[in-house]
Amino acid sequence: PDAVRAAEAERLLRRLPADADLVALTREGRAWDSRGLATYLEEGALHARDRAFVIGGAFGLGEAVLARASWRWSLSALTFPHEVARLVLVEQLYRAGTILRGEPYHKGS
Repeated sequence: PDAVRAAEAERLLRRLPADADLVALTREGRAWDSRGLATYLEEGALHARDRAFVIGGAFGLGEAVLARASWRWSLSALTFPHEVARLVLVEQLYRAGTILRGEPYHKGS
């Protein structure tokens, strides 16, 4: 698993812009609520920074990716298949966008 994570990390980092703000999605990361994510995205837009959200493979993220990440975000304490994590990420990014635009999609506080 370590060699797989390291090889995957190398491939991922080669594809990311060097100045991108990297968010590593990992079970051990910090939990954000939807408004917190919206604030994070808004701050990035104000500073015109690219954001990259990285989901690990079957064995998780390699140390090189975790070291490069400015944030570690946990979608849940549960372990999700890659495809489910991707779906949750996309929905949360959409939700954060509706919060920032003041649209009625988000019903939370």
